[in-house]
Parts: sequence; structure tokens; C-alpha cells
Amino acid sequence: MSDGRKVLVLNGPNLNRLGKREPEIYGAHTLADLESMCVAWGKANGLDVQMRQTNHEGQMIDWLHEAADDGCPVVLNAAGWTHTSVAIGDACAQLTGPLFEVHISNVHAREAFRHHSYVSPYATGGIIVGMGLAGYTYALDSIVDEGEPDLE
Repeated sequence: MSDGRKVLVLNGPNLNRLGKREPEIYGAHTLADLESMCVAWGKANGLDVQMRQTNHEGQMIDWLHEAADDGCPVVLNAAGWTHTSVAIGDACAQLTGPLFEVHISNVHAREAFRHHSYVSPYATGGIIVGMGLAGYTYALDSIVDEGEPDLE
């Protein structure tokens, strides 16, 4: 474990199927690839990146509550819950650190039901869509930049 700033990277349902599920949309990389990439990126940039994935909504809510209590930044790909879960949105509303909403695909270029997000109103750090797995490192980079002094 790193001595850096703790960041939770939380992934919702079906993301454990990366590399198998619709590779034409989500790519060929696996969740293990994503985890290795984010943890290594975090270590190189002074962040203690803790990766988690669940297919169980209550578990995700518990992790969001943990982040709210700890005040740590969250990078969240809520997957299908983004568009359906008021409970996930309510948990995001309680966060005290920055929240980055990340989607591997461009949800706005997909089915109409994916255009609404219960997470977006609380994404104080930003919303990154359609950038593939690189969207996660863009979010982590923003967390690192957040700790740097203003040059103005």
C-alpha cells in the first residue's frame, strides 16, 4: 500500500465482464488490466488507489458511505445503476470529497435510457465518457492536479 492520498475507484455491475462483454463497445482489456493500470498510475503519482467492483447495489452504497465518512475522492463507474438507481444517486449526494463519474463508452451516443444519470448531479470532479479505460487515469490525474497550488 502506498503512503499517498486514498482514492476509491468503484465499478458497478457487469464490469467484472470487461474483455468478454461486448468488446466492440468496452474493448478487450479485462477488469484486472484496469486495476493494474490504475494502481500503478496511482503509485507513480502519489495516490493510494483502491479498486473495487461489485454486482450488488447495497455493497456499492456501503462503499460510497465509507468514502463520504473518509472524505476521500471517488472515481465511479456505476454502470447500469447510473441510469436506474436513485439510491446510488442519494449515496453520491453524501460524498464530501470530489466525485468523478466515468463511463468507458460514450453513453450519450447509445440508447436513450443511458442519457440520464442519477450520478451526474453530484460529480463535483467531472464527468468523463467515451474515453475507454483512459477515462479512469484522466480522473486520477485531476485528483493529483487538485492538490497542486494555483499559479494565478
